[in-house]
Amino acid sequence: MTRQWWKESVVYQIYPRSFNDSNNDGIGDINGIIQKLDYLKELGVDVIWLSPVYESPNDDNGYDISDYTRIMSDFGTMEDWDRMLQEIHKRNMKLIMDLVINHTSDEHNWFVESRKSTDNAFRDYYIWRDKPNNWESAFSGSAWKYDKTTNQYYLHLFSQKQPDLNWENPDVRNDLFTMMKWWLDKGVDGFRMDVINFISKDQRLPDGEANNGKLYASGHSYYMNGPRVHEFLQEMNQKTLANYDIMTVGEMPGVTPEQAKLYTAESRNELDMVFHFEHMDIDSGPDGKWDIKPWSLVELKQILSKWQTELEYEGWNSLYWNNHDQPRVVSRFGDDGAYRVESAKMLATTLHMMKGTPYIYQGEELGMTNVRFNKIASYRDIETLNMYEEKINEGAEEKALLETIHAKSRDNARTPMQWDSSANAGFTETAPWLQVNPNYVDINAASAVADPNSIYHYYRKLIALRKKYPIVVYGSYELLMPESESIFAYTRELRNKHLLVVSNFTNEFVHFEIPKDYLKATKIIGNYHERNEKLEQKLELKPYESCVYYDADF
Repeated sequence: MTRQWWKESVVYQIYPRSFNDSNNDGIGDINGIIQKLDYLKELGVDVIWLSPVYESPNDDNGYDISDYTRIMSDFGTMEDWDRMLQEIHKRNMKLIMDLVINHTSDEHNWFVESRKSTDNAFRDYYIWRDKPNNWESAFSGSAWKYDKTTNQYYLHLFSQKQPDLNWENPDVRNDLFTMMKWWLDKGVDGFRMDVINFISKDQRLPDGEANNGKLYASGHSYYMNGPRVHEFLQEMNQKTLANYDIMTVGEMPGVTPEQAKLYTAESRNELDMVFHFEHMDIDSGPDGKWDIKPWSLVELKQILSKWQTELEYEGWNSLYWNNHDQPRVVSRFGDDGAYRVESAKMLATTLHMMKGTPYIYQGEELGMTNVRFNKIASYRDIETLNMYEEKINEGAEEKALLETIHAKSRDNARTPMQWDSSANAGFTETAPWLQVNPNYVDINAASAVADPNSIYHYYRKLIALRKKYPIVVYGSYELLMPESESIFAYTRELRNKHLLVVSNFTNEFVHFEIPKDYLKATKIIGNYHERNEKLEQKLELKPYESCVYYDADF
């Protein structure tokens, strides 16, 4: 397997609206990011992934772009952006931009023109039809919006203000590739591509299969990993990506390992890696993310291990627990109460010792938790608000809906970064755009940096281990104890060097029998200081304990 800088990197995602507010208007901004670059350098990350900062009416927090080559005034100016890139590069870090090219804002000039008439030069930049099919939008309701000017409907897989681009039109592709080249020539080091496996639609646009007499149905099978998606991505690679030393990662709901190989194998000349969502869906029932069901460690291990083994020789894994769309991992798969610190460290160990490129979402390194706002008016996320309105209209109880929102709302990830214990967590000196989590008094960066035993410093150690031991980046993976609902254990191997990773996913003491080959191994990290360095055959793991053992020659 070829060595690449992006395989050996650790990525940190910044959600700019919630990261750091430099001008005290309640909204995080680019100058606020510049102020915190030394914090990120000290953490040890190599790459910053910046969520969208482009011009946008902000219907979906910047994922509705009205101008790809301008900066949203909330965040600053292009001069600020240029200075940020310069400061990132000065610290030997890299920047990847969030690229949203499945759809634009309805305020983008292309769509403004497109809706004017059926013979407008930009009409075919979007997907127009006389009659809608029954596809459901990701944000509830129909995926089609009637436009009275031309008496037709346009497709929007997300909000009504996010019309889908028509990738069948070569002019659309060329205009997008020109824009990408513009950013690459400015010096960005790659792209994270939003729902990039949605860009090719089955041109028949057939109805989805409706369930339980519902008005709308999923159209996933007709636009996820669609008929021309590989052709489009290979064209993108050939015309833009291949000419630069960059990294690319594609967000791909519904992708399988077999499909991921087609997207990311070196011989395919498409992307470097994908974000899959299988492990993010294990607590979702048949009706999707808001239909919450208990999750199983056996299933979580099966999913993550499948991706580890199937992409061992072709393609490359992205490793993540959190992003701007997911609940906080310590609240989801750990214990955000009595064992918050231990379980946050355990989850970090389990993920960061796997093969792939790890992604840290802002605040994850502090063990930030989900938030429990007690009224819907405190929420800002369009997906949450639309779901709430739809379910209330169907007769659902507010209390039950709020419990679901507490567990799954995207706003769990979007509460402002908790910098210190001062008012508004040091994020701003005015009312923030979204309320801070009240636990910022105890959970914040200032106290974490000052405490050598904090989650923050544990992340620093994990990142340092990845740089010290090639086995962490390139070693093969083997799962142990697949049927255990308590222990997640696996081994890594590279050129006669071995790692053993053992994690207790419960709040109880559990026993683990060390494989005989590892009895002479050395502990290189663990989340309980009192654990002996020397191994004994039977290990009693404390609640949420995680240990990593290394042996260079057996």
